Amino acid sequence: MTSQPGQRGEPAPEREAGPDGGPLTDDFQLAGTPDGFQRLWNPHRLAYVSGGQDQVRDESTCPFCAAPTRSDEESLIVARGATAYVLCNLYPYNAGHLLICPYRHVPDYTDLTVEETAELARLAQIAMTALRKTSGATGFNLGMNQGKAGGAGIAAHLHQHVVPRWGGDGNFLPIIAQTKNITITLDTVRNVVAEAWADAEAAFDARQAATAGGSGT
Repeated sequence: MTSQPGQRGEPAPEREAGPDGGPLTDDFQLAGTPDGFQRLWNPHRLAYVSGGQDQVRDESTCPFCAAPTRSDEESLIVARGATAYVLCNLYPYNAGHLLICPYRHVPDYTDLTVEETAELARLAQIAMTALRKTSGATGFNLGMNQGKAGGAGIAAHLHQHVVPRWGGDGNFLPIIAQTKNITITLDTVRNVVAEAWADAEAAFDARQAATAGGSGT
C-alpha cells in the first residue's frame, strides 16, 4: 500500500508561507493542504468577518436586533419564542445552519436571564428535531463563539449556532477550491424548516412529557 504525503515515512508537503514569511494560518487564509480533521470552513464568511467587530456599534447597527422587526420571510426567521428567535445563518457552514438569538442586545452568555437561558436551550432542541426530520442530519455542532477572541462574527449580540452534519460533509473541496457546494437556497431552507417546526415542537414536547411521566413512576 502506498503511503500518502504526510503519513509516516513520507515528509509532509511544505505549506505556503503567509505574508510575514511564517506559516500560513487560518487567520490569514486556510492552507491548501487537506488534513484529517474533517473541519468545516466557510471562505465566503470572510467577506463579513473581515469587516471587523466595529460593524456592530450598538443596537441600531445590529442585524440580530433588526431581524425581528421585519417579516419572517425577509429576515429568514424560522420560529419566534417569547425571549428568543431562530433564523437561518446568512453565511452557513452547512445547509440548514441555524442561529438562535435572544431579542435583547446582550453580548455574553452570563448576561442571559434564567428564562432566556431556558428558551435558548429549548429552541436548540426543537431545531435539532426539525433538522433531523427535514434534512436527515446524523449529527450536529452546537455552540457559541464568545467575544472577538472566541471567534464571534457579531460579538455584541449573543447567538448560538446549530449546524447539521452528515458523514463526509467536511471534505477537502472547500479548502483547495475555496468554495462549498450548498445546493439549496436560504429561503428554501427557511420555508422547509419553518413548515416542520410545529410538528417538531409537538414531537419534542411529547418526548419530554413521556420522560417526565416515566421518571415519576
